[in-house]
Amino acid sequence: MVKAIVGANWGDEGKGKITDMLAEESDIIVRFQGGSNAGHTIINNYGKFALHLLPSGVFYNHTTSIIGNGVALNIPYLVKEIDSLVERNVPMPKILVSDRAQILMPYHVDFDTYEEARLAGKSFGSTKSGIAPFYSDKYAKIGFQVSELFGSEKDLKDKVANICTIKNCLLEHLYHKPLLKEEEVFNTLMEYKTMVEPYVCDTSAFLHQALKEGKRILLEGQLGSLKDPDHGIYPMVTSSSTLASYGAVGAGIPASAITDVITVVKAYSSAVGAGGFVSEIFGEEADELRKRGGDGGEFGATTGRPRRMGWFDAVATRYGVRMQGTTQVALTVIDVLGYLDEIPMCVGYEIDGKVTKDFPTTVELEKAKPVLKTFKGWKSDIRGITKYEDLPVECRAYIEAIEQEIEAPITMVSNGPGRHEIIYRKSAYCK
Repeated sequence: MVKAIVGANWGDEGKGKITDMLAEESDIIVRFQGGSNAGHTIINNYGKFALHLLPSGVFYNHTTSIIGNGVALNIPYLVKEIDSLVERNVPMPKILVSDRAQILMPYHVDFDTYEEARLAGKSFGSTKSGIAPFYSDKYAKIGFQVSELFGSEKDLKDKVANICTIKNCLLEHLYHKPLLKEEEVFNTLMEYKTMVEPYVCDTSAFLHQALKEGKRILLEGQLGSLKDPDHGIYPMVTSSSTLASYGAVGAGIPASAITDVITVVKAYSSAVGAGGFVSEIFGEEADELRKRGGDGGEFGATTGRPRRMGWFDAVATRYGVRMQGTTQVALTVIDVLGYLDEIPMCVGYEIDGKVTKDFPTTVELEKAKPVLKTFKGWKSDIRGITKYEDLPVECRAYIEAIEQEIEAPITMVSNGPGRHEIIYRKSAYCK
């Protein structure tokens, strides 16, 4: 049985908590795309953690955590992240790394930084983690696959020479930066070989056997639907698919194996980076929500950047839920909104004088204005409530309105950052 846990919007929906929670009843957790450019925050008995490459199920002794072939593998970062867990008394997790994963190199980070600086005011709001240059090289067939570290040194050196020729043209003539040296690039790869060797295996074969044995597998995605390079707010997107359907590709399993797609939806909106954000709010209103939000404020788990804030966007979320192929929704951070007298919700977009509920392409999105509907607040702290029926009537009305707008069943309601601060709900929603 395979479940995928993915985000409906811009990322930062609380996927880490949901993965950590569901990992308790899982055998294997797989990261299937992205890299160290975004993070998942986990709060459990060991403390508070921001994970970037490791799957969010690494805190359980019974689980195996897999870095899939679709991941941008920053090897020093992975080792550092593993060490940081053990240093805080987390038992050494069982980690497997796909031999088909590709390696994020130091020059990918450099090129990301150089390009953002070159674009200046027209930049993409990159985290400068090297993700776009990494995936560019992967699809241009000039990336390094982990398996190549264990092959012919001559072939690897020849490939290094070719890559340095290509990269040095850009470094010299476009960015005016120091050139790459073949020997240094090769030596870096040999260092990475030593670091990653204990974890490398054919993870696709491992998962194939696990499926035959009926193991419970979780696929963990990074970011959300609106950051997908095909179906998101292009070009202000990430560089690998954020959709559950890509989970099969990025993990190395058949698409038919995914039977449950849990899409994580936030009770309000937040985003890091540039791009269309129709329900965005500003000033003191945004500052107050940012201060109260998340698990200690709405700031990027990787960069620490203040997140852009907005009211719940039903148009974007319904689209995101649809693109993920959602079977059930986990609604997060509902407890944050308890301070408000009234809670606005964006239920439509006005574009050129016409109201639509369909999420548009980026060109149209830039012209969209929010159509807001206001709900009465519940003005109370709901943390600690374990039964849906015990939530204030106003809170339940807000949740049920979201469910109707996004056209998918809300089966979990998170009312706090802790692992078990969750309400399981039997949805009455029918398509």
